Amino acid sequence: MDTNRFKLPSLNALRAFHAAARHGSFRGAAKELSVTPQAVSGQVKLLEDTLQIKLFERRGQSIESTEAAILLARYVDAGFEELSEGVRRVTKRKCRNRINLNVSSYFATRYLLSRLSGFRGFQPRSDLRMTTMVETPDFRRDDIDVAVQWGYGDWGDLEATLLLKDPKVICCTPELAFRVKSRQDLARQRLLHPVLKNTLWSDILEFLGVQAPDDASELAFHDAATMRCATLSGMGIGLISHADAENDILAGDLVAPLGVDALRDMPPETVPGFYLVLPRAHRRVSGIGSFCDWMTGQDWQEATG
Repeated sequence: MDTNRFKLPSLNALRAFHAAARHGSFRGAAKELSVTPQAVSGQVKLLEDTLQIKLFERRGQSIESTEAAILLARYVDAGFEELSEGVRRVTKRKCRNRINLNVSSYFATRYLLSRLSGFRGFQPRSDLRMTTMVETPDFRRDDIDVAVQWGYGDWGDLEATLLLKDPKVICCTPELAFRVKSRQDLARQRLLHPVLKNTLWSDILEFLGVQAPDDASELAFHDAATMRCATLSGMGIGLISHADAENDILAGDLVAPLGVDALRDMPPETVPGFYLVLPRAHRRVSGIGSFCDWMTGQDWQEATG
């Protein structure tokens, strides 16, 4: 026996702390746990005494997490998530081989669907279920195992692995192109923004050395497909993914007034991409881990469709 192994505190005390840290009050934690606020306070005090550290500053009916509590809460949250996932997997036989995937409709149609037969060959017993929410899902509430999200890799405590960079081309219809003779002309046009990560245009304008006016005309769209349609209809200047821009320019439907390669040298951290995102505990489930290995092993640059 390893006599140096650290003895874990009471599970009930950790549950009370976990709930209190999330709610910011003993009352909110008590309501979630169906106990009294005094019971929650007592369990937190037991944990503080066991660890010999202060976890909360008491301020009337509210509490404020100490630095130690903020650090501990991350690990306790991950631990309870992993426990919950384990219990769910072993008690629901029909779910053991199921993989619930969320992916943007753009990534699904542009990159993923044509490749899924390859995954079936790689893992034939898996039951893959796919949804297409644009926002990052609540993995627990939405019962999602793994997601493909568009952004810059910043998803807090979630594990995020880059699959594919998504550099953009500044595009507009030929009818609008005469208004954009130089990069400075962008400041006087209606710019079409993505709702998610809507700093993209500001990063681009900064890179191009363009000062955006405070009263700039803007429209925001929820996904890449909608922005592309808006650009094609002449609603403004859009940011189109390279593969789509090349097709639309070749067809004569759009032009790149500043050139297709105008944004080629943007700093890598300002170029969005598609990321494989999931709670770290989920990857330890064999089916999900195999799916993640398959996803990260693909050459997504070779788009099909």
